Amino acid sequence: MNGKVRIGFFSFTEITDPAEHRSYNEWHMYDHMPEQFPIAGIVYGQRWVSTPACTASRAASSGPLAATHYLTLYLMSDPVRATLREFYEHGRALAKVGRFHQHRRALLSGPFLVTGMAAAPRVLVRAEAVPYRPHSGVYVIVDSKPVALDELVAAPGVAGAWSFAGTDEYTDLPWATKGRGVTVCWLDGDAPAVDATTAEFAGPFETIGPHDWNWFE
Repeated sequence: MNGKVRIGFFSFTEITDPAEHRSYNEWHMYDHMPEQFPIAGIVYGQRWVSTPACTASRAASSGPLAATHYLTLYLMSDPVRATLREFYEHGRALAKVGRFHQHRRALLSGPFLVTGMAAAPRVLVRAEAVPYRPHSGVYVIVDSKPVALDELVAAPGVAGAWSFAGTDEYTDLPWATKGRGVTVCWLDGDAPAVDATTAEFAGPFETIGPHDWNWFE
């Protein structure tokens, strides 16, 4: 498979205090996420929100992931192990000086191997470029079974889709994702209809912009 990205690092996040959504978004957008991009190997980062409307339209939502409010994704290239190690250590260092949000819980967090990419022919860009294209949101599926990317990109609102597989390759770090797969569809229109029979989670998220954080107020 072509492309420089090897890993997608996902964080499905719950805000544990309903009054702290605004402070969480301000912290993540203006403090936490900018600190990650100087790390060698991090090539992309984006956040999305499961608004009340998004949550209501999920096709599957069970177990801990049912409480998801936000999704963060970092794409990482070589050197993967060194990137993950610095990512982990830098997060710990920021937490020690009080620069980590206290009212959040990671429901699923860790590295997943990139296993597939597809782009809708109408968007012109190659599959490797899809994440960097402007989009209105994403549709995300967490399932132990593979999802057919060609079927997803045939839906009118899907610009492209990537698949990721869990791994236990990085046992020296505190993340184990083996046994789960994540599929991300980048949207520029309506979300696709999916067969979520076996999915742990399947639903849309909206892209987060500066200051537009009043979904839960």
